[in-house]
Amino acid sequence: MNFIKKSLKIILLLIVLIVVGAWLYSRTYYPDYSGELELENLSDEVTVYFDEVGVPHIEAQNQQDAYTALGYVHAQDRLWQMELIRRIAAGRLSEIFGKDLLKTDVFFAGLGIEEAAEKSIAALDKNSEPYRLTQAYLNGINQFINEGKTPLEFSLVGVEKENYTIKDVYNVFGYMAFSFAVAHKTDPLLTEIKEKLGDAYFNEIMTTDLNELTINKYETKEIKGELSAAVSKLMDKLPVSTFIGSNSWVIAPEKTKNGKVLFANDPHIGFSQPSVWYENHIKTPDFEIYGFNIALMPFPLLGHNREYAYGLTMLANDDLNFYIEENKVDDENQYKTSDGYKSYALRSKTIKIKDEADTTFSVKVSKHGPIMNGIISHMNDDRPIAMHWLYTQLDNEQLDVSFEMSHANSLNSFRNAVSKIHAPGLNVMYGDAKGNIAWFASAKLYQLRDSLSSKLYLDGASGNDEITEFLPFDENPQAINPSWNYVYSANNQPDSVRGKLYPGYYQPQDRAKRITTLLNQKNDFTKQDVEQMIYDVQSATVSDIAKDLLQNVNREDLSASQKKAISILESWNGNYQKTAIAPTIYNRFLYEVLAATYKDELGDSFTLFINSQLQDQALPIQVNRENSIWWDNVTTKNTTETRNEIITNSFLSAYSFLETQLGENVDNWMWKRVISLEHEHAIGKAGGVLRSIFNVGPFETIGGNEVINNQIFQLDSTGVYKITAGPSTRRVIDFSDIENSAAILPTGQSGNVFSDHYKDQAQKFVDGEFVKMSLNEAEIKKSVNVLVLKPKQ
Repeated sequence: MNFIKKSLKIILLLIVLIVVGAWLYSRTYYPDYSGELELENLSDEVTVYFDEVGVPHIEAQNQQDAYTALGYVHAQDRLWQMELIRRIAAGRLSEIFGKDLLKTDVFFAGLGIEEAAEKSIAALDKNSEPYRLTQAYLNGINQFINEGKTPLEFSLVGVEKENYTIKDVYNVFGYMAFSFAVAHKTDPLLTEIKEKLGDAYFNEIMTTDLNELTINKYETKEIKGELSAAVSKLMDKLPVSTFIGSNSWVIAPEKTKNGKVLFANDPHIGFSQPSVWYENHIKTPDFEIYGFNIALMPFPLLGHNREYAYGLTMLANDDLNFYIEENKVDDENQYKTSDGYKSYALRSKTIKIKDEADTTFSVKVSKHGPIMNGIISHMNDDRPIAMHWLYTQLDNEQLDVSFEMSHANSLNSFRNAVSKIHAPGLNVMYGDAKGNIAWFASAKLYQLRDSLSSKLYLDGASGNDEITEFLPFDENPQAINPSWNYVYSANNQPDSVRGKLYPGYYQPQDRAKRITTLLNQKNDFTKQDVEQMIYDVQSATVSDIAKDLLQNVNREDLSASQKKAISILESWNGNYQKTAIAPTIYNRFLYEVLAATYKDELGDSFTLFINSQLQDQALPIQVNRENSIWWDNVTTKNTTETRNEIITNSFLSAYSFLETQLGENVDNWMWKRVISLEHEHAIGKAGGVLRSIFNVGPFETIGGNEVINNQIFQLDSTGVYKITAGPSTRRVIDFSDIENSAAILPTGQSGNVFSDHYKDQAQKFVDGEFVKMSLNEAEIKKSVNVLVLKPKQ
């Protein structure tokens, strides 16, 4: 008996020692949120107050010191994120993750982002304030790299820390710009549809309503969508977030209860851990900004102070085109132009691969851009296809833009800043304490010759398909203090340019329609109203689409339970609450309709197409087409299917699927049973114990595709909807009570798994709650955690 007691005591002691040891070990990775540190290149003492959610409030005597401090604290919370994002454009992910990321590296290394960065950096004024403050920020990061604690991820994957340069900043600009682009996922697919299926199929996809259509049976050619599918797959493999869409609206004083501007913004970006934005507050005697920064960007893309607020959504204009080049018959290193044959520029690239030999490849570059056949493996198209991307073709002023946005002193100076944006195209939203509101569609818009579609491959040899003109910024869609007293953006089609709708890859009207419907309901908005509105999950369109679908369902032989499912869908108001049943039925029904309509023609490209804005835009029109070439199933011989047959059979298939998946009782088909949110860390994706340590979630949540609280998921055959993207932050800024403006991050402020702020906002985010963005100096100085940075002696 004594032996057993002694053994238990020894075991208990060992457990305690292990727990204490693990805790002490974890503290070696913990960020420094309090105490004193000495940094080089500080001219004076800097005090950093960390609030209750870990946001650093940096008080400095000058901006040079403030940005050095920002770099240091940003790195100690997000160095791993910085490391990943700086490697994408340079093609250096394989150094960490091995050959699985080789195709991704080859693709990004071949795009020309690094070459464009080098050109932009060479043209920078090295004495300018944006440059000097960027170097101060990088200096702070590098001091943490050289003297701070190495994040756990570096040890787990065996990667050495390296100092950062301004080229890394520009590589992040480039990656961000590319992830905003849409053309690479759609233009190649649309070209194949037109070339292989014909104009009738293409015109209906492009939402052209054909009043008279003769449906002829014929054998269609296989649609592979190789280029679109390959780029989409490469983007899905990235270990950091991609940029998707966004909402924003700014309400003028005339429509608010307190007579001051109300500003709302929630950029939609791929969910990941850590979350995209690093929240911070800088204050010096002559400057103040409360900003949200992307890793390695010194100046915030979202920000506010006591004088003004700004934010972004994706414009979704077309800034990327594909040109088919024509090689010289006897020399594949030359291509045809309107001025005769020219030689391709050749770029040699080397990719380092973990535990493997290096690989070297060459990229051909025409005047239009890199030849995609050389950087996308297994493309069977023999034509040289060049990618013409405005980001790499035109001068890049992004550093000045981000600096000037965060340092504007008037509406006019802010407008001048955003007029310099060339790519990616952005809707820039503005509101200020003086009562001004504004929206600017900021991008380098251009003209092609009449009748030429930028959504198809263009002819690179003739010279007839070149850009004919770049538009002055004054002609871009924009609104300053409009008479209706609000501005808004939800990635929807903007106003016309020169009497025509400007081409792009805009999202359907769902979110824009819901935003304007709510804004038009009253003239006494409060901050609480806007917080409720930004969490809204009622779709403005899906209930109508559902009713249009149901009108085509033959109900003669339906069971009582099937009729109940139809009744639930018919009475649906479009709300995506957890216990709602209609969204579960609708999304499965929608998948079955889309599969029956498009899969027979599109084949392997079907999933890519139905999760694109092409399908979103075409859907409401397609449902109401009695005659459509797409309704017929080309695999059935001597039979022409009708809309009623397709939709009725799709409903029956959806019902059968849900009965198997969720049980016979329709009342149990609740939305929360099929949708979930998990924030994946690059290492947590490996699963097992690492998933439980690094990932955040999963959570039950509300919302769905194209509601204001946009919870983005892919439709597929599984009937399980894993949310991949959504609001990367929600911000509500009230100029009548600026010190109590509020925001929330999807997980937490820190990317350090040992930090208390790794996931302390995650449940609040799911529940629609907010955290104060404090500007009150007295409140800030009550912070428990205070870090004092002193000049190194």
